[in-house]
Amino acid sequence: MLIKNGLVFTEKCRFEHLSVLTEDGVITGVLPAYAMIKYGGEVVDASGCYVVPGLTDIHFHGCAGHDLCEGTAEAISSIAEFEYSQGVTTICPATMTLPDEDIAEILRTAGEYTKNSADKDRAKLIGVHLEGPFISPEKCGAQKKELIQPPSADKLRAWQSISGGLIKLVTIAPETDGAIECIRQLSGSMRFSLGHTSCDYDTAVEAFGAGADHITHMYNAMPPFNHRAPSLIGAAFDTAGVFAEIICDGVHVSETAVRAAFRLFGDDRMILISDSMEAAGMPDGEYQLGGQRVSVKGNRAVLSDGTLAGSVTPLADCLRTAVKMGIPIEIALKAATINPCRSIGEDKKYGSISVGKAAHILLLDREDLSLKAVYTR
Repeated sequence: MLIKNGLVFTEKCRFEHLSVLTEDGVITGVLPAYAMIKYGGEVVDASGCYVVPGLTDIHFHGCAGHDLCEGTAEAISSIAEFEYSQGVTTICPATMTLPDEDIAEILRTAGEYTKNSADKDRAKLIGVHLEGPFISPEKCGAQKKELIQPPSADKLRAWQSISGGLIKLVTIAPETDGAIECIRQLSGSMRFSLGHTSCDYDTAVEAFGAGADHITHMYNAMPPFNHRAPSLIGAAFDTAGVFAEIICDGVHVSETAVRAAFRLFGDDRMILISDSMEAAGMPDGEYQLGGQRVSVKGNRAVLSDGTLAGSVTPLADCLRTAVKMGIPIEIALKAATINPCRSIGEDKKYGSISVGKAAHILLLDREDLSLKAVYTR
């Protein structure tokens, strides 16, 4: 396939007039627009469009009426189909705080899915994010407090084996018993994100020193960034190489706080996530998240006590919202493509339009960023 006449978002994270060649699902050429190409295959005219990498969501629970925690291949397939339709071509969905046997079954199913699924017109499952059960009861958010448990390296090793190596990211509260040692033991085989935590600055710094390199949905379920107590956000800012997730749905974080986050962490460390639950892409009504009832109206999803319960906004809409909030399109795209792939070690194959990488390519309208086409061939 030859994609021509569009503005291509390059691996240098800027737009250039280029043509892109793909074959059998791999990018085989990124060429100057004026280059004379003799090509007899399918030609796509991308006039009026940005040509960008497929998006990657490393933190969401579900969509289209399904949740990863259903633990079935059918649920994963439905989630992957919806995400693809929204321009998300690689996914690392998240579990919740659940009983051990449920987590094990979810991971087993996900591992089997990657072996047996056909990825045609579906996002590719490249990992699983364990958002529980190793979190703080004081900052549990929409997760079940009674099922929270202390971190266990042995348990994570067992779950990783069950999943076939699919666990890419683990949210952990570093102040809990055994958390730092757990990070120290396993940070070479999976990534750790500090979140759902009440930790102070020093504890966070210690955890980053042990090998953690993320923070989970910045601002949410963590102490505030205070001028005398900089807490987790301050520690992440001070530690080079730490990624910061953020939910730009217009509900979880204010416009000013979004702009401040991008200023603090810069364009190499920010990651846009959706944190969407099963109601994304569905009408208002009653849904569930982690076994708890969730009421959805408009773009808000809440528990009965008013606690925010994930979002109902797909990642592509979070990208558009970030741009409307004043984040330059190049920086917002970087935060939804190459940065999440880098953060879970999948950037050699995904996340940018580069020769040799998977041909996951979107056409976005240059006026309103609406999705015009998704290609993975």
